[in-house]
Amino acid sequence: MLAILGLATIVVLLVVIMSNRMSPLVALIAIPIIAALIGGFGFGTSKFIIDGIRAIAPTAGMFVFAIIFFGVVTDAGMMDPIIDRILRLVGTKPARITVGTTLLALLIHLDGSGAVCFLVTIPAMLPLYERLGMDKRILALCVSMAAGVNFLPWTGPMIRSAAALKVPVTDIFNPLIAVQGVGLVFIFAVAYLLGKREERRLGLSVAALTPGEARSVGAMGAGSAAAAGPAPRVLTPEQQKIRRPKLFWVNLALTLFIMGVMIEGAVDPVVMFMIGTVLALMINYPDVKMQKDRVDAHAKAALMMASILLAAGVFTGIMGGTKMLSAMAQSAVAFVPPDMAQHIPFALGILSMPLSLLFDPDSYYFGMMPVIAEVYKTLGGDPIQIAQASVLGQMTVGFPVSPLTPATFLVVGLCGIGLGEHQKFSIPFLFAASVVMTVTAAVLGVIPF
Repeated sequence: MLAILGLATIVVLLVVIMSNRMSPLVALIAIPIIAALIGGFGFGTSKFIIDGIRAIAPTAGMFVFAIIFFGVVTDAGMMDPIIDRILRLVGTKPARITVGTTLLALLIHLDGSGAVCFLVTIPAMLPLYERLGMDKRILALCVSMAAGVNFLPWTGPMIRSAAALKVPVTDIFNPLIAVQGVGLVFIFAVAYLLGKREERRLGLSVAALTPGEARSVGAMGAGSAAAAGPAPRVLTPEQQKIRRPKLFWVNLALTLFIMGVMIEGAVDPVVMFMIGTVLALMINYPDVKMQKDRVDAHAKAALMMASILLAAGVFTGIMGGTKMLSAMAQSAVAFVPPDMAQHIPFALGILSMPLSLLFDPDSYYFGMMPVIAEVYKTLGGDPIQIAQASVLGQMTVGFPVSPLTPATFLVVGLCGIGLGEHQKFSIPFLFAASVVMTVTAAVLGVIPF
């Protein structure tokens, strides 16, 4: 009975979220509560909810303070010199431009926001692509690869997977650092090779293309004169008012220190980001009013994700406390041959990127993944390996091409290309990145073959 009730709960959850009949926040709270009441758990449901929220609170806190911290140091201008230097270095060589695009997107995505990454990187690089007649699908691919492979402990999929399994996010992330490194090598190699292909397609002489000279081709015709290099970035008066260029090295050192200690695991991530947020505010904005203004500027994004995570705590708390999750897993075990159990993480890793086209992040990480993890645990496996396999593709490299995420439409809109052509061009490369990382994880022993 519990297995059937649990299955019905997850199916209803998936349907209402994916059909937009309910927001994830409402669905993650209302549906499991109704299921628990139907199952006869009555007022005991409140204890399950509190247990779930208590388990997820450190993760939600980490995400809130990570958003505020990276928002503050970005407001202070920490990224400005890095962006400007990259734009100067790429010049007008297509191979440099594609690699520079990938690097810039990678750095901008340090705050974990795909939307911010695309809103900063694409407008900065698009004039170069248009000036030289380069394929704008490559621009869309480069920013998509960088944002996708750059799954960090405070990014959405990593946070959701840790919340769903009620484990520290570093337990999932740290074993994947080397895997992510291989993924980064792969995407930079793809970016470089696509840039070289563009040089050949456009008939551009590598020797002739220096940072101080360029030839516009394509629709403008080969040999047409064009201004060299990207246009200088112009800050609005509001942005200039809150910039602190003299504190660049201080902010950079603070950021590296916070990330280093957090990844090393000496101090809990939520504590490090709390300390980092306090220091960033005190160093850059000693005035109390400015501190409040900077927190207010990023509060909406922080509150939105924190509310989803707390709602997920309600869902996981009820599903675990009522034993619906374990009942489903025990029923599913009968359909999985014991000798195939060890291959579940690897198979999931291979399928994780295509699953981004079928499931939005909330329905997958809070609905599907816990069931798969519980089945794997029942068969003797480590549930963390299911989370690790999932983040190698599901809404990481998959989110910039999924029609279920607004970021996909942001990419195609900013680049001025169609959704179909973006998906047709980018999906093979993004899927390849996911496969490369999955195989690497298996070779390194992070997940079993």
